[in-house]
Amino acid sequence: MIPTSFEYLRAKNLKDALKAIGKNTKVIAGGHSLLPLLRFRLAQPDTLVDIGQLQELKGIKQAGGGMKIGAATTYRELLESRELGTLYPLIAEVTEHIGDLQVRNAGTIGGGLAHADPAADMPPVMLVLDATFLLQSKGGKRSVAARKFFKGPFTTAMKPNELLTEIQLPAPPKGAGMAYASFEQAASGYALAGAAALIAIAKGMITRAELAFTGLADTPFLAPAAAKLVGTSGDELISQVAAAAVAGVEANDDIHAGPEYRTHLATVAARRALTQALERAR
Repeated sequence: MIPTSFEYLRAKNLKDALKAIGKNTKVIAGGHSLLPLLRFRLAQPDTLVDIGQLQELKGIKQAGGGMKIGAATTYRELLESRELGTLYPLIAEVTEHIGDLQVRNAGTIGGGLAHADPAADMPPVMLVLDATFLLQSKGGKRSVAARKFFKGPFTTAMKPNELLTEIQLPAPPKGAGMAYASFEQAASGYALAGAAALIAIAKGMITRAELAFTGLADTPFLAPAAAKLVGTSGDELISQVAAAAVAGVEANDDIHAGPEYRTHLATVAARRALTQALERAR
């Protein structure tokens, strides 16, 4: 199909972009998530604001013990950052499997997160890393924890006049191991079910355990069951925690996987991610 007509604005700077963003406006950077919606007329904006060339929204830099990532930073730039790969290997591990080469070269981390596809790979990573998102409008700035950002399928805590400008990552805990496991839909590459895990160990005991899912439900979510691993060595409880993490979750049902099968895949992904994170923490 052909998109409906719209006004196109290439923002010269962040102020220019924020001024243009309104109720029926869409923002484009890499465009790999938005363009299909435009073609199928699932999105029909009056104005399309292009922020892909704004250098002030790009870049990766250290901040205290953590890091800050500009929202218009491409996946390719994430993969090329040694500092980011050293401190948060989970980000690089997941980014390597996002889309194809063209998507990684042009797609942006902020665009993917703001799009909030319920089967995207990066949201659960942001949840286990306890990231914070900086949102900005003409009226000012505000910070929203990743754990409060995703509200539903393609729905976030952003207001119509706000732009995601930066991802802030706290320092990972000492002795942390991270891992991601997923089962992808063959044609699209999106996760039928995926799980991200973070485990920290001190003196042979788990001091922190985080587990988050994507693809399983309408929105990515943290599993409280992971807390059962804290204070243990972990080995004997991982299967139990993986099963408890998906218990009672209303799983998605579509042409690719029914609820029972998707729940099974999520359980296996959780077990694999937790096992590998534990191994890497040791």
